[in-house]
Amino acid sequence: MQRNKFTTMRSLKVLDRCKGAQVYALHTTGGGGGDVGDKLYHQLQDHLSVNPARPISMHNYQSSNVPLAYVNETLLPYGLPVSDLLEPQIESCLKFVDFIGTLADLYRRIENCPQFEKTGMYLEQCAIFKGLSDPKLFRRTLRAARQHTVDVHSKVVLAAWLRYERREDELRGTNSMNCCGRNIECPKATLVPGYNPEFIYDPCVCSKNPQGESVDDYSIEDVECSTSDEYRDMSFCIGDNEIRCIRYCIASLSTPFRTMLYGGFRESRKEKINFTQNGISIECMKAAELYSRIRRVDSFDPRIILELLTFSNRFCCDDLKLACDSYLASLVNDVENALLLIEYGLEENAYLLVAACLQVFLRELPNSMHSPNVMKYFCSPEAKERLALVGHASFLLYFFLSQIAMEEDMKANTTVMLLERLADCATESWQKQLAYHQLGVAMYERKEYKDAQSWFEEAYESGHIYSKVGIARTKCKRGHKYSAYKMINSLISEYKPVGWMHQERSLYCDGKEKMSDLEMATQLDPTLCFPYKYRAVLLLETNKIGAAISEISKIISFKVSPDCLELRAWISIAMEDYERALRDVRALLTLEPNYMMFHGKMHGDHLVELLRPFVQQWSQADCWMQLYDRWSSVDDLGSLAVVHHMLANDPGKSLLWFRQSLLLLRLNCQKAAMRSLRLARNHSTSDHERLVYEGWILYDTGHCEEALAKAEESISIRRSFEAFFLKAYALADTSLDQESSAYVIQLLLDALRCPSDGLRKGQALNNLGSVYVDCEKLDLAADCYMNALNIKHTRAHQGLARVFHLKNQRKAAYDEMTKLIEKARNNASAYEKRSEYSDRDMAKSDLAMATQLDPLRTYPYRYRAAVLMDDHKENEAIAELTRALAFKPDLQLLHLRAAFHDSMGDYASTVRDCEAALCLEPNHADTLELYNKVHELVKEQ
Repeated sequence: MQRNKFTTMRSLKVLDRCKGAQVYALHTTGGGGGDVGDKLYHQLQDHLSVNPARPISMHNYQSSNVPLAYVNETLLPYGLPVSDLLEPQIESCLKFVDFIGTLADLYRRIENCPQFEKTGMYLEQCAIFKGLSDPKLFRRTLRAARQHTVDVHSKVVLAAWLRYERREDELRGTNSMNCCGRNIECPKATLVPGYNPEFIYDPCVCSKNPQGESVDDYSIEDVECSTSDEYRDMSFCIGDNEIRCIRYCIASLSTPFRTMLYGGFRESRKEKINFTQNGISIECMKAAELYSRIRRVDSFDPRIILELLTFSNRFCCDDLKLACDSYLASLVNDVENALLLIEYGLEENAYLLVAACLQVFLRELPNSMHSPNVMKYFCSPEAKERLALVGHASFLLYFFLSQIAMEEDMKANTTVMLLERLADCATESWQKQLAYHQLGVAMYERKEYKDAQSWFEEAYESGHIYSKVGIARTKCKRGHKYSAYKMINSLISEYKPVGWMHQERSLYCDGKEKMSDLEMATQLDPTLCFPYKYRAVLLLETNKIGAAISEISKIISFKVSPDCLELRAWISIAMEDYERALRDVRALLTLEPNYMMFHGKMHGDHLVELLRPFVQQWSQADCWMQLYDRWSSVDDLGSLAVVHHMLANDPGKSLLWFRQSLLLLRLNCQKAAMRSLRLARNHSTSDHERLVYEGWILYDTGHCEEALAKAEESISIRRSFEAFFLKAYALADTSLDQESSAYVIQLLLDALRCPSDGLRKGQALNNLGSVYVDCEKLDLAADCYMNALNIKHTRAHQGLARVFHLKNQRKAAYDEMTKLIEKARNNASAYEKRSEYSDRDMAKSDLAMATQLDPLRTYPYRYRAAVLMDDHKENEAIAELTRALAFKPDLQLLHLRAAFHDSMGDYASTVRDCEAALCLEPNHADTLELYNKVHELVKEQ
């Protein structure tokens, strides 16, 4: 019961950290529309003077004040989408024909490789996980790679990459060299070589000595005075100046000095040695003499230390070079210093100094990506060779840089050059596959099809089967459509078909064959957007606009993406449903604020302004009412559009940015959610509020303890709903005992005593009810759920159903879920939950509906597979799970299929599925137990 309680709490992260806007069309007939018509007329004249386009017919628009042609021109200036021009993007990540087998193989290799080689294995895992929708898998693997690094270069790159994943560059008032307090990302800890995986999450030196005070200050004058002249038995003469030295101290600096002063050279018999012609300054020689006695350089002027660095290289003084290198590296704290010092580091082969300069450049990403002064040290072949000479050119470095460059601008010259350097550094098969394929994608986007084809062919020859998609696409672009068709057709014949193969083949055929391939693509992988988009546009072209909207809405209901929202808005404008169009454009801009509509020709914000005259205008108070309405109907996209509207009126409202982030998390748009959360933090007006948002940022990037500390600090400043709510959430994720359960209840009660709006209090009541249920306090739980329902927190029906079920009131539980289905706009989860309170046949029906609405939900597949196993239909049960695993590699699905294989005596398949599951979650106890058991059985046999 305890375990279930906190599992439930954690499951609320998407469902209940956040918890709605009907837009009414203007009445366009009669005499009230003159002002709008005049205003729109002038807008249209201004727009058309810049963007002339042919008019599009919109038959039902009846306004007597707004000329129809002008409406058509302004809202659809670039016409309607054309099915023949649609094509899916070629994905830039690694893709596999047998993804489960790939995961299993990778897990085996990670487990069996030497400790010092694990970083490279985890980097390969990062490349594989980059193509999955869950960014947490990628971040976890990136942390594992950093944990097992040995060399400074890898530590610098991986620590900067981890920082970039949190996009701390977008947080106001932060410095790129700020430390998170742990060794894993500490800019000082990264410059210390060595393998120490067990200490990676320990507090770093910055947290122990935050001001950077020296603990052993000393006086240079005292040291100089402490050595009597009687011990100085030789001199170096530079011009008319004489620097007295101790011979054995100077000789200890290096082998060349020892040979010169104690070997067979004539200098060994001289008291005075002339160094005038060696290009060494008096100050440098004095500093070298002093270093020979005290073995420290930290009290010298940096200019002198640079001279000493040159001196140490000339005379092979390794210890002196390391001391100069280390100290100069400690001085690098901003881009200006880094640009000044990196040339010295490269010229003098100063490994740590160059590492420190690179660290600044990398921690300033993506901003430094736009600085020519920075990028000149990375992009050209000569720049890469210079880095290689000092030990700082690696596949890891260019992997990091090229990924950011592709995110910034896939077509840019900088992106291509970085990808070329990535290819230069590639040595292993997977590295070549990735580098060559991404070069192919970049060239394809630049419409350089001949070069693109060449790179795709290189990737395919290196073993990347998916690159055949790029070869076929470029062949088609160059006029060889049938050749492209044959190529993909052979791929389908040679391998077990997957969704993207049929999607690709559909591009090179027509009519029924094309539609058949698209249907098969959706059947094999319902998460592919292109088939829905193509079918929707085809329906639009045959004037079946309602059916077109329904088709594209199918995928939007479970996978929200900007391109699908754009298409639905585009079709909605064509059918003159401006309310829906505006809602979708606002939601789209929440995902990508700079999105360009209509094939990249109009900014989304501009389209919002053009649509606004056609819908009812709201005040901020109206927006709050609409938000409650959308929220109560579980309309997440509608709620998102309302919040976007409210932020347009009040962009400095941190509460609204926070609410936006929570809605985006519910829609599984984690990247956009984190951006909104950072904006909430940036717009916070008080320390206690800022701390809460920083806590959520830490929590959502896997730092629960740090998030808990932020919540406690916020509460110490001011008791607030959000601080208590965050603390309860973070505590539930780090503790599983009964005492913590009571504390979580108290924290949620404290939150409810603080001022907040009804939407957030509904969530707190719902979460509190969930904890009460798991503590078997069913009456208290029911009270919480009823109170939540009283303030329109519709999701509380689900919790109340659970209470009824535990009280053996199954019919009441079923009825509660039916109410949720009737009220909720997004109700796939409600169908799934209602199945738990139904008989077997009704459960099958509800789960079929859940899968139809959201094929990404895994419980229906697991239930159906379990029923088939109970009916002794083992092969059908395996097939049911395999169908889902083809497009959603899921831990629970893999574990269940492994258990089924085990029960059937198929131990090889059991091991494979266990290994794939453990690749996704190495510490999953049930899978580890099964894996170890099967291994023992295999050994016995």
